[in-house]
Amino acid sequence: MNIKSLLLGSAAALVAVSGARAADAVVVAEPEPMEYVRVCDVYGAGFYYIPGTETCLRVGGYLRYDIRVGDGGPAGYGGLQNVVDKKDFVTDGVIDTNDTYYKRARAALQLDARSETELGTLRAYMHINFDWNTGAGDRTFVDADGNEVVVGGWTGTGTSVGINHAFIELGGFRIGKTDSLFSTLTGYAGNVIQGEINGGYGPFDTHQIAYTYTGGNGFSAAVAVEEGNGDFTLDSYVPHVVAGAAFTQGWGGVSGVVGYDSVFEEWAGKVRLDVNVNDQLSLFVMGGYGTDDNVTRSFYKTWGGNWAVWGGGTFKFNEKASFNLQAQYFENKDVSVIANVAYQLVPGLTITPEVAWSSWHDDNKVKIDDGFAGFLRFQRSF
Repeated sequence: MNIKSLLLGSAAALVAVSGARAADAVVVAEPEPMEYVRVCDVYGAGFYYIPGTETCLRVGGYLRYDIRVGDGGPAGYGGLQNVVDKKDFVTDGVIDTNDTYYKRARAALQLDARSETELGTLRAYMHINFDWNTGAGDRTFVDADGNEVVVGGWTGTGTSVGINHAFIELGGFRIGKTDSLFSTLTGYAGNVIQGEINGGYGPFDTHQIAYTYTGGNGFSAAVAVEEGNGDFTLDSYVPHVVAGAAFTQGWGGVSGVVGYDSVFEEWAGKVRLDVNVNDQLSLFVMGGYGTDDNVTRSFYKTWGGNWAVWGGGTFKFNEKASFNLQAQYFENKDVSVIANVAYQLVPGLTITPEVAWSSWHDDNKVKIDDGFAGFLRFQRSF
């Protein structure tokens, strides 16, 4: 009887509870609203809207691996030269020298954020490099007599971090760190890697405040004040000044720029002509002139002597491969010829073998040396 009563009581309780729950309203939680990433095609491929904002962002960069061998002249575009044979030094105390590779692995990160305002496009751009390099430098040893001996040319490796670009733009105004307008306004030089052999066509890293006017007919003009770098960093409140203009059409373009080094009170200028011969072949020629009243090379006149000339072009074999050539000659008799083939193995991966020959001289046109340099680059861009 007791068991029977217990079972009946339990069944009645379950029915009561079930009935009570059935009478209550069923409440289902509303799902959280989901905001999908929207493509932003206003500024080109790769941009998307940052969720919850009207700012478009592009995340990009590349991984690069460089191998250099041979002679590269003062700019150091060849392999490592006259490095210590470590075994001979450690075992016999004799300093013999060899040549060896220069290698660099680079991870580059690029962020580009843009939005439209009543004053024009607001942009923030950054390009950061993380490098693992081989190099050669001094190392200090203690000899048998307890004296410190400094041995140069000792090879090693190390990590470095560099900021290529970090600037803000609003409309045509730019402020931040970037390459000098003296180099960018004329489009750098040719599509070769070692274009800066013998000093090159202008400076790069600098703080900059600039304004660029862009017309609707291919005309643009720009002016900038810059801080310089290294020995040419400002030593007063008077800035370096750069100004220039460019005219670009389907057939090519014409550009010119002039720069004033306020530290050493020197001037330099360049003019450039680009011609698109057809869909496959494009050519350029550029000339430069600069003063050397106070220093032989200034922030903007990076070549030897007063005048310099560059020329070259690109021939596209097909969508995957192109041949690039550049030659340059300076008044102090520095000369170099650089050629490469850029081959896209698969989309996003380009392999570029390059060879360069250069002859370098001092400021009195006396030959120092000449030689060949080889370069091999692997780059995966994204």
